[in-house]
Amino acid sequence: MSCKVRLMEDGSLDEEPLTLKEIAYQKLCNNLDIISSHRPDGQRGLNPGIVLPNEICDGFLENYQRFNRPLDDSVIRLFEDTQRTSLKIVNLRNSTLSSIGLETLMRHKLFALSMWYCDMITVGSHHLLAHYGDSLRSLELGISSHLLQYAEPNEKEPVDFQLTCPHLRRLVLNGVVMHHRLQFAHLHDLGHLDLTSCVLANFSLEALGSLPNLHTLILFNVWPIANQLHAICCLRRLCTLDISISSSGNGHGTYDLPDQTLEMLMDNLRHLTHLDISGTNLAGNGVATKESTSTSGSQPSTKMEQHFALTDIPGLASRTQRPLQFLGLYHTAHWACKRHDIPALEVAGDANEQQILTAARYYHDRPVLLTRVLNDLYHLFRFENCKDIHTALDVVLSAMDRHLKFKHMQISGSATLFYIVKGRDRSKFGALLRNHIIRTLLNGMEMHITDDTMLRNGYLTLTQFHMPVDVLFEYERLIKILLHGVSKTEQEGFVQRIAIYLLNTLACQVDGRQKLFLGELGVVSTMFTLIKDRLTRSVFDDVMEVAWSTMWNVTDETAINCKRFLDGRGMEYFLKCLHTFPDRDELLRNMMGLLGNVAEVKWLRPKLMTQEFIEVFARLLDSLSDGIEVSYNAAGVLAHIASDGADAWTIKTPSREHVLERMVAAIQRWNIKSERNINYRSFEPILSLVRCYETPQCQHWAVWALANLTQVYPEKYCKLVEQENGIQILNELIEHESPYCEIKRIARMVIEQCESGSDRMVEG
Repeated sequence: MSCKVRLMEDGSLDEEPLTLKEIAYQKLCNNLDIISSHRPDGQRGLNPGIVLPNEICDGFLENYQRFNRPLDDSVIRLFEDTQRTSLKIVNLRNSTLSSIGLETLMRHKLFALSMWYCDMITVGSHHLLAHYGDSLRSLELGISSHLLQYAEPNEKEPVDFQLTCPHLRRLVLNGVVMHHRLQFAHLHDLGHLDLTSCVLANFSLEALGSLPNLHTLILFNVWPIANQLHAICCLRRLCTLDISISSSGNGHGTYDLPDQTLEMLMDNLRHLTHLDISGTNLAGNGVATKESTSTSGSQPSTKMEQHFALTDIPGLASRTQRPLQFLGLYHTAHWACKRHDIPALEVAGDANEQQILTAARYYHDRPVLLTRVLNDLYHLFRFENCKDIHTALDVVLSAMDRHLKFKHMQISGSATLFYIVKGRDRSKFGALLRNHIIRTLLNGMEMHITDDTMLRNGYLTLTQFHMPVDVLFEYERLIKILLHGVSKTEQEGFVQRIAIYLLNTLACQVDGRQKLFLGELGVVSTMFTLIKDRLTRSVFDDVMEVAWSTMWNVTDETAINCKRFLDGRGMEYFLKCLHTFPDRDELLRNMMGLLGNVAEVKWLRPKLMTQEFIEVFARLLDSLSDGIEVSYNAAGVLAHIASDGADAWTIKTPSREHVLERMVAAIQRWNIKSERNINYRSFEPILSLVRCYETPQCQHWAVWALANLTQVYPEKYCKLVEQENGIQILNELIEHESPYCEIKRIARMVIEQCESGSDRMVEG
């Protein structure tokens, strides 16, 4: 299905918004309980009293697949009752439907049936065509639709079938062996016949001569057909003929007398408007010819009686005055598509952007060929030579959506999308279009999750979007794909590094519900696996650093993830990293930031109350690593632990008083104007320490933290202090008798800074 990218009136690129009917279908597809319920046997069935007319049934199946739902037998069971449901036009793509489900559909006496990438349908179901095919007007059996193919992959005998669908007007077969007993004479209404990649074996195209209405014949990748050309020439009513192949590297598509062969076809098929000879040598070697015509054979003619037909394709000399509507010249011999005088209004080739986009439009269901076309587009975008952005986007997204299971298509398409999204027009993409690009990428990555190239292309393209805002609508699916990239790829590989970078970015900027989801999916344990591996090899790299940063982010104000950290032997990994990589400032900052989150959870703090841990935290108070960050976080951890009171300090050494003295000494060394590498979404944990009158040293750390943040980043943090009732809490502290003078002085700084900030906003 084409995404229909449009250039909007405001100059932006976007898709048309969903219609009211499409919104209703989307709602229905997401909530099948509206029309159905589970029966005692566990299967879903239509609710009593529900009757769905044909228009709704056809639209439901189409939109169920459009909104990325797997169409399987459980959904098809809703249409078991042909008295209450009615299907006429069914298009199946990437479905896990079985032969049982197919029979359910065909009992509706379908008007049109199309199947692509339906791997569960077997050749054993071909009898369904005999039983239910009488009503069919259109039958399309695309790639991986095995209805008329070999019963088993290793079998060589073709399926002995007859097309018992007498009213067919359109027939598309792909990769079917056509046996000599196959009859077409009874298909009087057949006008469109597509035999892409079929094997003719002993089948002769002379059998098509009995079809009075045949106007379109597609023989793409059918070879050899040189001995069938005379039969083709007898199909005088043909308007469209395709004898192209995907590649001539194996000698296929090479004719002994190309100019004469093409001329013979033109002389016999005078109604042709569409011709495709891509991959062949039928366009000749590029030597232009002049064809002279006159009113008499022996007498010289006047200028009015004589004209010259000029073309660079000798076999098409007769069409210079009556050009074809379409001519396929993609990858022809001697670069025919690059010639100047081509007698066609539209040309599919690779000579320029227009030809490439035309090829993509005509070859939308030829994945091997379409992949090459997308590669051509990739090179255009890589060197910023593509002008028709919205058509190119439409082409790429449509190709990837239609051929989800074709890995090379997904790889090529995702590489092209990277350069499209990276380009200067990215800012013009509307929300619907952005969503479609992201969804299409995730579909391809999910389908080919074990392919590093697909993951790399997808991850790199996603880095071009605004995180996390642009991906929140697919947040959970993206996280699962990222976790796979982090945990399943080779050690120190690029895919792993880009995946963990994206994962950390998402963990940093989302709310508590999404942080909970990250924890439930095993982010913490995955990070431990990475850390353990690098400790074993004594390797410090950016993955190690970002792994701790990710855990710092997912534990922020999320107690259960803090517990997951402790339960996963997090403190053991902390001490090992501290010992193995003592001079890594970024690592130390990330680890202490994480422990600051753990220390904010009151019911987890007893797990930090060991002599070993407290001695480490106290020693880090004197650290100069990463400015004040490590010292600041160590003090924060100790302040929260000490706030639980003397009774909770269950170790003898170091003593609580000694640690608090060292903490205050560290605070007094810090510069109040120090810039920070930290992000607070709430001051609730800090403000709770401001109220800790039993231990003024804890209050000292808390008011210093507020003063520093409001001094250095007043626009963000003054507002946060006021929103969380911080001014009142600080005024209460100033009025209280317990805090010492330095604490009250710093508290006044915070209040004054916030008030001056408010005055500036009023003046502005």
